[in-house]
Amino acid sequence: MSVTLVDVRAALEQLVDANTGQSISALVKDTQIQIAGVRASVQVVLGYYPPAGFLQTLQERVVGALKGLGVPDPDVQVSVNVASHAIQAGVQRVPGVRNIIAVASGKGGVGKSTTAVNLALALKAAGARVGLLDADIYGPSVPILLGVSQRPESSDGKSMTPVMGHGIQANSIGFMLSEDSPAIWRGPMVTQALEQLLRATNWDDLDYLVIDMPPGTGDIALTLSQKVPVVGAVIVTTPQDLALLDARKGLKMFEKVNVPVLGIVENMAIHICSKCGHAEHIFGEGGAQRMSSDFNVPCLGSLPLSMAIRERADGGQPTSVSDPDSETGRMYRAIADKLAAKIATLPKDLSEKFGVISVKRT
Repeated sequence: MSVTLVDVRAALEQLVDANTGQSISALVKDTQIQIAGVRASVQVVLGYYPPAGFLQTLQERVVGALKGLGVPDPDVQVSVNVASHAIQAGVQRVPGVRNIIAVASGKGGVGKSTTAVNLALALKAAGARVGLLDADIYGPSVPILLGVSQRPESSDGKSMTPVMGHGIQANSIGFMLSEDSPAIWRGPMVTQALEQLLRATNWDDLDYLVIDMPPGTGDIALTLSQKVPVVGAVIVTTPQDLALLDARKGLKMFEKVNVPVLGIVENMAIHICSKCGHAEHIFGEGGAQRMSSDFNVPCLGSLPLSMAIRERADGGQPTSVSDPDSETGRMYRAIADKLAAKIATLPKDLSEKFGVISVKRT
């Protein structure tokens, strides 16, 4: 007895990707299902790099579903292809970049830059091609956090080759200024400089470009959120009421410019004494969860207030590369996994498929 496309679709519909909540059937096009009598082959393409072992487990689940239909020795291939997702209307995409993620905070001092760098490195460790842009002109920290200091090279005097740090492509105004040189610029100059850093950098085939946004919700942050073609934003906060108040303002800013907020990361959530092991919530408890509930935005994870995180970041060896198997390293990876899966569920960018439509009077 032969199987049909409807049979295969029904079997795949019963399988759910636990990371995205989508049915496997939704990930498979009709052209990726081949049937010949009782035999069938299926190609499943995920839109993100999943946790270790997930691809094999998913393949085994699909094979089992097909065997349940009576298909002998099903041919199932599972792969990954990170697609470009939709951005704000009227904003031009950046060549060489499929998806831009803004990492922002309503105020400074909540560990936004350290979080952005560790998330970028965790995405890279999962298998993605990742870049990092330091958009904090007044306090660039990416050169220190990545442990690199060389200037970007330019072959034509107009564009720049990104600096490589721990396997990710990066650019920052900090690569072009000495550590003691302040950027004494007004707002329009800052936004112009950042647009140039973004668009004059020769990003090479990136799945994700993580942008460490300037803190606050002032003119610079607002202008950037309107001009940078982002697929979504991540809000970094601490549990402290004051930080949460500003984080809420940051979230509302992205809502006003039609940028999806992909999730909240709670930093410095708990401190565990290195001497006695006593745990205490120095900045309060449960703030990100309450904010998540109030705005219906997922809390991607909570990170501890840890001396090791600070020491590794200051030394240019962030936790995601220097100690990825530590408890904190696994926390960064779990947050990055949730973020990538969330992006995979966003609407895809179809502009290149349809091209430019022009209307002329005749």
